[in-house]
Amino acid sequence: MIILVINSGSSSLKYQVRDGDDVLAEGLVERIGEAEVPDHAAALDRVDGEVSAALGDRGIDAVGHRVVHGGERFSEPVLIDNEITRAIERLNPLAPLHNPAAVTGIRAITDKWPDMPQVAVFDTAFHRTLPEHAWRYAVPDELYRKFGIRRYGFHGTSHAFVARGAAELLGADTFTGVIAHLGNGASVTAVRDGESVDTSMGFTPLEGLVMGTRSGDIDPSILLFLLREGYTEQDLDTLLNRNSGLKGLAGTNDMRSVTEAADAGDHRAQRAIDVASYRLAKYVGGYHVAVGGAQALVFTAGIGENAAAFRTAVVGKLGALGLELDEARNGERSREARIISTEASAFPVLVVPTDEEAAIAEATAAVVGASQPAA
Repeated sequence: MIILVINSGSSSLKYQVRDGDDVLAEGLVERIGEAEVPDHAAALDRVDGEVSAALGDRGIDAVGHRVVHGGERFSEPVLIDNEITRAIERLNPLAPLHNPAAVTGIRAITDKWPDMPQVAVFDTAFHRTLPEHAWRYAVPDELYRKFGIRRYGFHGTSHAFVARGAAELLGADTFTGVIAHLGNGASVTAVRDGESVDTSMGFTPLEGLVMGTRSGDIDPSILLFLLREGYTEQDLDTLLNRNSGLKGLAGTNDMRSVTEAADAGDHRAQRAIDVASYRLAKYVGGYHVAVGGAQALVFTAGIGENAAAFRTAVVGKLGALGLELDEARNGERSREARIISTEASAFPVLVVPTDEEAAIAEATAAVVGASQPAA
C-alpha cells in the first residue's frame, strides 16, 4: 500500500511517500500563504506534481496525517470523515499552532481527492494510558471539567515507535524504561510494559525539558511577575516558546553550534549544556522510579541520536543509578539501533533512531486495511 504521509504546518507542508519500508518520495513546501504558494491547496498541487513524477504509473492508496492534539477522545489512529475532521477542529484551542494546520491539510486533501482514504495519527494518543495521578494537575477540578486542563503529553508517535524498537533490540516482548526524544522539541517518557505512564510535556508541548527555543519547566509565578511588569500575553508566549531554552541560554537553538562553542571555551554555551543535561538527568531519575526500575535508557531524535557529547553529559550525572557509557560506542555515528553503555552499566543505555513517518504510514495502512471489506 502506497501511503502519502502529511505533516501540515501553518506555513509549510512536509510530506513523504512510502511503500512499506521504502521511501519513494519526500519533500517540503514552505512559505504557504505567500504569492507563489497562496494556500494549502496550492501546496498540494505542488506535492501532487512531485509525487506523480516519482511514482509514474502508480498512485497513492491512502493519506496519513500527523495531528498533534487528540485530546481525551482519540486514543488511537482513526479513519477520517467529516465528523472526525470537525472533532479535531474543536481541539484547536488546545493546540492553536498545530491542529488548525492539520485540519487545513485534511480538508485540502478531501477537496483534491474526495474518495481518498485518510487517517489521523495523534501525537497524544500513546499517552492516553497515563494514570490519573500522573495526568492530574493540583488545581481546582473545575479547570479540568470546564477547560480540559490536564497533562496530555506529546511526541507519542515517536515514543511508541522507539519503545517497540528498544524491546526488539533487547530481545524483550515489551519495553520498560525511559525514552528521551531530543530534538528542537524535547520530551522524556516513562514506559512500563510498553505503555506510557508519565511524560514531561503536559497541557502543551512547553512543559518539561530545556528545548531548542522553549523554556520547559518554569515557576508559574515568574509569568505573573512579568505580567505585572507590563509583559503582554503575546510577549510571554514569544518569550517562552521562541526565545528561551538553548537559544535563551546560549544564543542559538542548534545543539551542534552550542557544543562547538562550549568546546571553544564559551561559558554561556557550557552553561546551556549543563542546565539542559541536568534537567534531563533529573527526569530520568524520577522516571526510573515511576516504571519500577528501568530496563534501559533510550536516546532518540536529532540530538538524542547524534549528539554524543550531550549523551555523555546526561549519563555522567546518573552515576547514582549505576549507568556507564562506553565512550567508543557512544562516539560512533550510525543509523542503527545500538547499545552504547559498558557491560558494567547497571542497565543498558541505547540509541534507537526514530521514524515518525514510518510509524504514521504503518498506522495508516493498518486502519485503512481494517476498514476495507475482505475480498
